[in-house]
Amino acid sequence: MMMLRIRSRDGLERVTVKGPHTTTVSQLKTLIQNQLQIPTDNQTLSTDRNLLLAKTPDDFLSFTDMTDPNLPISSLNLCHGSMLYLAYEGERTIRGAPAVTPAGSFGRKMTVDDLIARQMRVSRQEKSHCDSVSFDRDCANAFQRYVNESLAFAVKRGGFMYGSVSEEGGQVEVSFIYEPPQQGMEDNLILMRDDEEERRVDAIALGLGMRKVGFIFNQTVTQDKKDYTLSNVEVLLAAQLHAESELKEWVTAVVKLEVSEDGGGADVHFEAFQMSDMCVRLFREGWFETEIGPEDDPKLSKMKKEVVVGVKDLKEVDNDFFLVVVKILDHQGSLSCTFPIENRNNKTTVWALKTHMDRARSLPFVKRISDFHLLLFVAQFLDVASDVPALAECVRLQSHVPEGYELLIDSMANTS
Repeated sequence: MMMLRIRSRDGLERVTVKGPHTTTVSQLKTLIQNQLQIPTDNQTLSTDRNLLLAKTPDDFLSFTDMTDPNLPISSLNLCHGSMLYLAYEGERTIRGAPAVTPAGSFGRKMTVDDLIARQMRVSRQEKSHCDSVSFDRDCANAFQRYVNESLAFAVKRGGFMYGSVSEEGGQVEVSFIYEPPQQGMEDNLILMRDDEEERRVDAIALGLGMRKVGFIFNQTVTQDKKDYTLSNVEVLLAAQLHAESELKEWVTAVVKLEVSEDGGGADVHFEAFQMSDMCVRLFREGWFETEIGPEDDPKLSKMKKEVVVGVKDLKEVDNDFFLVVVKILDHQGSLSCTFPIENRNNKTTVWALKTHMDRARSLPFVKRISDFHLLLFVAQFLDVASDVPALAECVRLQSHVPEGYELLIDSMANTS
């Protein structure tokens, strides 16, 4: 006699067979029907644990290693105690017990919440929805230089990345970074978002033929020696913004300072990820615990209910399960990044506009204003629905700027 372990959505159960050499897949299904009360025609069996992640009958069809009814189970290299995976649909009646939908791993009756939890299976997502993210060199350098030289990586700083997504969805291109009002701390970043300002940002992006494509932030120098890629607080913020965007190619980028062990120096580098589909789903459906205490392990995200990770039911998930790595490239875009950046320590004034315009006086007017941060400053004085996208479109096309806009910008600069 030989015992096989059968793992299904109900947990782990056991089936006894006479021997692997005399038992076929068809006979095994009959034994499962007799011992576990699941009809043979409602069983999908496999040696592949990914069967437990399948959601529909169509998904079940991709598991073909045990579809031949006459296949001896000895050919599957099964032995006493081997594990098989079972999927089935509908209700299940356990002999000698009331009908349940379905049974728990110890025969207990499952609630609807239990059933939903069984369907939440967290595993690593191997492929991202975008093949790469390419950063405009000037905007990326402006961001990292500020967190490095001005903030010394002591507190966090973040910004929304704007650009484009290729028609095939494979490449994300970042052309500028908008830094909203925020409060950065050593271990947290609080965004104090300004709806009116963001409407101006989106109007500029519309005129430039761009859209919001991701979020970038820095980790602090104290995080360099931590044993995680993103903390639970960072995962929460990244998942929230990804879910809010409804863009499957949304990218989360991180700027890190790596200090060498021998004290010989430090390197600034960028990393890029997508939050996994399951991570975004869990956030949208309210599974994440959003209250994080100082005693909580930062490398683990806490769930309100158990989810299945591998073959374990857990309420804490390693953050790395939620990250899908994205390749980083760079390019030189058409926008400059020399105008003072919004919402930093010093408030931008018309004097900054005058200085900028005077410095670039030898260039064509449209070239002088081809800077997102300048456009955002000027947009305060324009109609957000019509004038802002129209001016931004001139920048996109590098076309003649209507005289009215030119006079307005010049007069603003000259009033300083």
